[in-house]
Amino acid sequence: MKFGADDKGQLKCSFCGKTQEQVRKLVAGPGVYICDECIELCNEIIAEELGDDIDVGLKDIPKPKEIRRILDQYVIGQDEAKKSLSVAVYNHYKRIHAGQGKDEDVELRK
Repeated sequence: MKFGADDKGQLKCSFCGKTQEQVRKLVAGPGVYICDECIELCNEIIAEELGDDIDVGLKDIPKPKEIRRILDQYVIGQDEAKKSLSVAVYNHYKRIHAGQGKDEDVELRK
């Protein structure tokens, strides 16, 4: 009998034991198989654990001048690029922060 297979020779998930017939996708690894349902469960667990750590407030985001100072340590010259990048990074994080906590859907009308 093949490793990761049942009595009938069907491949099965090494984590939950479901056969390839019972799931949408079965991903093979070196000597193991994992189904799409177990992958989804793992992603939910990781997202839940990281969610607490990723909660960064707007006050924690470095200002463009601070970002520029960090870039100055690694990049020689390119002053306009560093300035543009610093502002873009800051604005990116501001937009991400502004989008948090909004569960309502946007409704568009013509």
